[in-house]
Amino acid sequence: MDSPAKTVHPPAAVSLREAFAFWLKLGFISFGGPAGQIAIMHAELVEKRHWISEKRFLHALNYCMVLPGPEAQQLATYIGWLMHRSWGGILAGALFVLPSLFILIALSWVYIAFGDVPLVAGLFYGIKPAVTAIVVQATHRIGSRALKNGTLWAIAAAAFVAIFALNLPFPLIVAAAALIGYVGGRIAPDKFRAGGHAGAQKDYGAALIDDDTPTPAHARFRWSRLALVIGAGLLLWTLPMLLLTLCYGWSHTFTQMGWFFSKAALLTFGGAYAVLPYVYQGAVTHYGWLTPTQMIDGLALGETTPGPLIMVVAFVGFVGAYVKQVFGPDSVFLAGAVAASLVTWFTFLPSFIFILAGGPLVESTHDDLNFTGPLTAITGAVVGVILNLALFFGYHVLWPQGFDGKFEWPAALIAAGAAIALLRYKAGVIPVIACCALLGLAISLLGGL
Repeated sequence: MDSPAKTVHPPAAVSLREAFAFWLKLGFISFGGPAGQIAIMHAELVEKRHWISEKRFLHALNYCMVLPGPEAQQLATYIGWLMHRSWGGILAGALFVLPSLFILIALSWVYIAFGDVPLVAGLFYGIKPAVTAIVVQATHRIGSRALKNGTLWAIAAAAFVAIFALNLPFPLIVAAAALIGYVGGRIAPDKFRAGGHAGAQKDYGAALIDDDTPTPAHARFRWSRLALVIGAGLLLWTLPMLLLTLCYGWSHTFTQMGWFFSKAALLTFGGAYAVLPYVYQGAVTHYGWLTPTQMIDGLALGETTPGPLIMVVAFVGFVGAYVKQVFGPDSVFLAGAVAASLVTWFTFLPSFIFILAGGPLVESTHDDLNFTGPLTAITGAVVGVILNLALFFGYHVLWPQGFDGKFEWPAALIAAGAAIALLRYKAGVIPVIACCALLGLAISLLGGL
């Protein structure tokens, strides 16, 4: 007897309105980082709704994994595009991000306006050690998957030394790793071969987009369509950048945010944790949009909200424009909200272009995609970069006044407990953050801060 999840006949065609309702729901429940978000989509779209087959789902995911940008958001865009043409992809990708943007704008305002209130300060005292443990967990998770041999371990170690000891910029580290992977992939291909997500596949029954479903007409490759998508993407980037430059000047906060986060969007190989050191170098060290402590607090907010973790850029934009009073002292919230929206636009625009332009090329073959040597090496380097990020957070959380100041024993105990819960007992991120926040509040109320 077949499992209830299996179906003999594919479901009826899904209307754009039905798809809209699902993508909107997904935008509000997409907690758990990329792994959790992809798991939610798989459960909903492959197992429950049968909108797409397992093989086609993994095929799309493998493509998204080799792109810079948030793979879960790009996967939603890809499936939405495959089902309902370009507008379907734009709706799916936008609804994956917009709920998180609105929530983060509200939370950023609460943070910056009321962050010194004892209640809020106590909650953040507990959340920040939890975030440190979460980054350690990310280092372990990505490292255990990516570092399959001594060569990749060496690349990870070199990347760590480069960013920690030599303070080299993140783009240079990515470029060097890609070059090593390109050369190494030709000299010793076995050392730079990595698999995608095309593991053992299950049969969940007939799907609307099944293994042998012909590629729809709109998803077939045409040079004219490729040129149109790339041209539209360049226009959608150039026009706002030009308007910002003409209205405010090149050195204005808004213009520099647009330029900086456009570059950051092209460097998110390995997920948000990999690009956060680059965001830190620019937003904190170079531009001074926010302090190191605020950067950690922003990541804490990003971990507790749905949507891609890279949405922390909305917090960076909000705080930077709010503190600098871009529109004057009477319009600080408006300045922050505009900046958060701007940086979200420039951060996610490339993701849509990659999917709408590259999707037809991917659909031209239904064989599994393989990681290339450069991307395998970049993934190895990312592990070293994320380890540096964990140390950076740990330093600022445990020694907030520097090594000459006091060591925060309560924060250290919270971080250790969170790490044990995450690594040993595989606890969820949200419950861990909630427990740590309550512990921080208790310590604050007891006078421990």
